[in-house]
Amino acid sequence: MEAWRCVRKGYGHCVVGRGRYPMFPHHSRSLGRDWTTPWENLQRCCWNRHISSCMRWPGHYYQAPYPYFSSRHFSLNWRPPCLFESRTQFQYCNWRPDNLSQTSLIHLSSYVMNAEGDEPSSKRRKHQGVIKRNWEYMCSHDKEKTKILGDKNVDPKCEDSENKFDFSVMSYNILSQDLLEDNSHLYRHCRRPVLHWSFRFPNILKEIKHFDADVLCLQEVQEDHYGAEIRPSLESLGYHCEYKMRTGRKPDGCAICFKHSKFSLLSVNPVEFFRPDISLLDRDNVGLVLLLQPKIACAASPAICVANTHLLYNPRRGDIKLTQLAMLLAEISSVAHQKDGSFCPIVMCGDFNSVPGSPLYSFIKEGKLNYEGLPIGKVSGQEQSSRGQRILSIPIWPPNLGISQNCVYEVQQVPKVEKTDSDLTQTQLKQTEVLVTAEKLSSNLQHHFSLSSVYSHYFPDTGIPEVTTCHSRSAITVDYIFYSAEKEDVAGHPGAEVALVGGLKLLARLSLLTEQDLWTVNGLPNENNSSDHLPLLAKFRLEL
Repeated sequence: MEAWRCVRKGYGHCVVGRGRYPMFPHHSRSLGRDWTTPWENLQRCCWNRHISSCMRWPGHYYQAPYPYFSSRHFSLNWRPPCLFESRTQFQYCNWRPDNLSQTSLIHLSSYVMNAEGDEPSSKRRKHQGVIKRNWEYMCSHDKEKTKILGDKNVDPKCEDSENKFDFSVMSYNILSQDLLEDNSHLYRHCRRPVLHWSFRFPNILKEIKHFDADVLCLQEVQEDHYGAEIRPSLESLGYHCEYKMRTGRKPDGCAICFKHSKFSLLSVNPVEFFRPDISLLDRDNVGLVLLLQPKIACAASPAICVANTHLLYNPRRGDIKLTQLAMLLAEISSVAHQKDGSFCPIVMCGDFNSVPGSPLYSFIKEGKLNYEGLPIGKVSGQEQSSRGQRILSIPIWPPNLGISQNCVYEVQQVPKVEKTDSDLTQTQLKQTEVLVTAEKLSSNLQHHFSLSSVYSHYFPDTGIPEVTTCHSRSAITVDYIFYSAEKEDVAGHPGAEVALVGGLKLLARLSLLTEQDLWTVNGLPNENNSSDHLPLLAKFRLEL
């Protein structure tokens, strides 16, 4: 609801009156630039404070820099006083809005807030408009070619053929509404209307329809919204949806949705990172791994493994982040493993809460990490200083997790014991039971996949970082699409034709933006982009 402006941290400041009166010591709550409080609090705390003597009526103009009410919350028979010239005295000096409901909420907009913690003026731009994002083509014959979003023309050398299977993947953190409201300090730069789910979801669905990706990997999907709106809407667009909610009391989770026309489902494999018997793993993050079979009538095709996750945010708990990542990689290894010992193509998406170049990011791309002496807060690259941080323990996770330093599931074995004339005692049997763990205590982590990032994370011409999320506190890259890239046959002699031994070819990607680009439209979320993250989108080709 809308009412008096200029209220901050329990105090009301009357713009056209005098004085500063304590108004809302309790129960006020912020959303975007605005604060709300129950009407009875307002009546109880400041009814006799002469507030009415300094009110003026601005109609429905929501950014008027003085106190106002919204007529939506008055009785139908009550008519507000009209707006006079700015120097005219308010003719109803003793008027009291008795027709307000006792259960109404008063909306306290912070349009003229000037308190510590507010965003700098450069982050309060009121520019509106659509962010232009270009398609960047990776085809070798025309790497410089780009096309503007919405152009349906297709690069002729990137078309389907009998021996190729092309598909697109979107990764999108859509911002859970509950998390938005619980972390409202991150969205002080936003106008309140753009933060409501009733405004945000149509925008998000519009983006999904427009991009028309074959596979969607969504994070922060709120359970009630998923069941009531998101899943039905996506199913009507031809998607099959799988969902894994976070454990505990968390209301959101991860979803993977794919087009019926492109894939059939082979297996669904949820991953819970919470383990009640391991103190390290006390967080409620999850992952989801699907094995999909491309629908191709003319040729046999390997399956494609698609994984989606949202790792822990806490910048100072790199030990948990690495362990969660190892658990996800172990599940991917189990799902993507083929009979001949190789792995099917892999696409791994998500919000990894780690920046480019960080140890966690480098581990994903390079397949190895020596974490000896690494401060716990340096793992994700979100912490600038390591002062006061402990060093990662060796090993990071306990043996009873059942995951090796190669990020695969360990097999527990009991060696066979030949029976002698005298039976073995129970104590002797216990002594012969051994858990076979291939590695000694080592600070080296490894995984078996050759993963590349769809994005380069910096603009080549300027070196300015790309960003995938932008709110009042930061603008960085934390979202990624990793994929198993095709390899060249290193045994081939110079000049020989490249021999492909599996993997995916990146055809195109939807360009990202700079922090400056996003603040020209008042950051995220805004009128046209309804999450604090940008959707990532890539087009791949599987050579058959």
